[in-house]
Amino acid sequence: MRRNVLFISLILPLVFGSCAMMQSIVKSTFPYTTTVTIPQSSKTGEELSVTGMATSFDQDFKKGGNNGSKISEVRMISAKLESKDPSDFNLGNLSLVKVYMAKADGSEEVLVASRTDITAGVGNGLVLDIDNSTFLDQRMRESQVRIKMVYKLRNHISTDASLHLVLGVGAYPSN
Repeated sequence: MRRNVLFISLILPLVFGSCAMMQSIVKSTFPYTTTVTIPQSSKTGEELSVTGMATSFDQDFKKGGNNGSKISEVRMISAKLESKDPSDFNLGNLSLVKVYMAKADGSEEVLVASRTDITAGVGNGLVLDIDNSTFLDQRMRESQVRIKMVYKLRNHISTDASLHLVLGVGAYPSN
């Protein structure tokens, strides 16, 4: 009995003390995703934009989440753009991409990723350069975040192109 009490008294602080750490690790594994569509009618050589709402499989960041208060200093850690429909759409048709994140109502918009040197033959997947200079805590506490993608077409496209955007976030445990 004494051994069990000692074991429990040593293990419980480790388990409960590391919940925030576990949450910050888990957050990195459940990215925010959205799909945006570039219309066929888009003009080449002009900066245009499309918007979409991004959600995550894991919604514990939000205000009502079970461990949202234990997470802080949320930052962008990765961003990837992929062709969805058509799946072989060449992202080299774009010469630049800038991704902005905001609260669902569009407020507090910040640049989170971009790519200004897209090569013409890049293919159907593109890793973006992240901008992690801004904490995203308040935006992530929303059930959805608004994503605006600014783009410039290099070449005219013959069909609407649906693109899947995957935004990985990382966080630190709160003190």
